[in-house]
Amino acid sequence: MRPLAFDVVSVQSQVVYGRVGNSVAVPVLEAMGLSVAAVPTVILSNTPHYPTVHGGALPDAWFEGYLHDLQARGALAEVRAILTGYLGTPEQARSLGRWIGEAVQQQPGLQVVVDPVLGDHDHGEYVSPGLADAYRQHLLSWADGLTPNGFELQRLTGRVLSDMQGTIAAARTLLTGRTQWVAVTSAAPGSWPRGQMQVLVVTHSRHEILSHPQIDISPKGTGDLFTATLTGQLLAGASVFEAAALACDRVVSLLQRTRHAQSAELLLPAAVST
Repeated sequence: MRPLAFDVVSVQSQVVYGRVGNSVAVPVLEAMGLSVAAVPTVILSNTPHYPTVHGGALPDAWFEGYLHDLQARGALAEVRAILTGYLGTPEQARSLGRWIGEAVQQQPGLQVVVDPVLGDHDHGEYVSPGLADAYRQHLLSWADGLTPNGFELQRLTGRVLSDMQGTIAAARTLLTGRTQWVAVTSAAPGSWPRGQMQVLVVTHSRHEILSHPQIDISPKGTGDLFTATLTGQLLAGASVFEAAALACDRVVSLLQRTRHAQSAELLLPAAVST
């Protein structure tokens, strides 16, 4: 009997209520026609900005076991991409980096997209202490592409970023080894035109600044939506610049839908076209 085949392994948070982490990535990627193995890093009742929250990071032995057993079941034979998002502990970053390294050795063409979730400009850092260092030590070197927001780019590079030129220069410092591109969401917010937001996409030889309307709501999970959509578009054959532009369009469309419905959580459509 053949093992169950997956296109994408998505390693990130899971919530019972809400749309963040794998609770966004899995439906978005599956609606794009991709089969997804979802590996949770934390399981929470909801995001911590609500008055109550229950759950937490998965025990290290469980997390490592989930990754090991995917390999043991032969489930990685047809995997085309590994996507990582919110991690619960620095130890998870270490285990995940080791596992990705083994997977890449077996399948050199595997695409690895790392969303280095650390925090944002509005709330500061909201992850376990030491995760920024853990990303630098264990995960960044395996990434084909990175999707930090502007705050996370500052934390990863140790630079204070106030304008787009500085953001471009900082992003390029991450283009080492396997890493071929960086897509920075909420890039240099102090430089945005009125009513606009900007995403920066940087490669070794080129950069593009993508502008899109600023929608006056801020549900959680838009970064996870952006990265999942971008990953799906890359697997469909788009360039990173095309994939990022399409991901921006998807985020804006769903934010408009969420605002129209007056929903407290990000709304996803029944189908997402590639």
